[in-house]
Amino acid sequence: MTPTQNNNACASHASSSFGSKAASFLLLFLYVVLLAVFFAQVEIQIEGASGWAANLPTWRIEKHWLLEIFWGGRAMTGYHAWVFSFMILAFHLPLVMLRRWSWRLELRVLGSLAVFWITEDFLWFVMNPAYGISRFSTATVPWHKHWFLGVPTDYVTFGVVGILFMLLSFGESKSNDSKNPPATAAD
Repeated sequence: MTPTQNNNACASHASSSFGSKAASFLLLFLYVVLLAVFFAQVEIQIEGASGWAANLPTWRIEKHWLLEIFWGGRAMTGYHAWVFSFMILAFHLPLVMLRRWSWRLELRVLGSLAVFWITEDFLWFVMNPAYGISRFSTATVPWHKHWFLGVPTDYVTFGVVGILFMLLSFGESKSNDSKNPPATAAD
């Protein structure tokens, strides 16, 4: 193989690797959105027009300084404590099933989880017959306390962090740890 052929082969592999990673990212992103569509419908059936478990028979902590930091000022409910914990476990299930963990895969899981919750929350409003996109505002959504550019600040913060984590998880590996091989596009 001549040096020119070798350079062309390397460029082709790099391009194909990028295309494969981009396709894997897009597939994962679309699958997370699909999960969010289905779970938004589940929550609409459970909560109806009363968002943030307002009428559910569950415990609530309305005021606590930690809620402002970790929960966007919203109440902590038993329903949300259990459903958030369940989803964290569910999103980690593939790692347990495959008996494989790495920081790269953890970034992928956490990024996917963040994108899932932001998308699911927004879709709850869009698909809920009691709301729709026209009623998505500070005036009609009192449980989202902090807004920025017409959306709850959580959407901006966790949307950016989630997508960033997902993108980083598909980046180039700098390690060849044989116990925990770096995640690839096929992970």
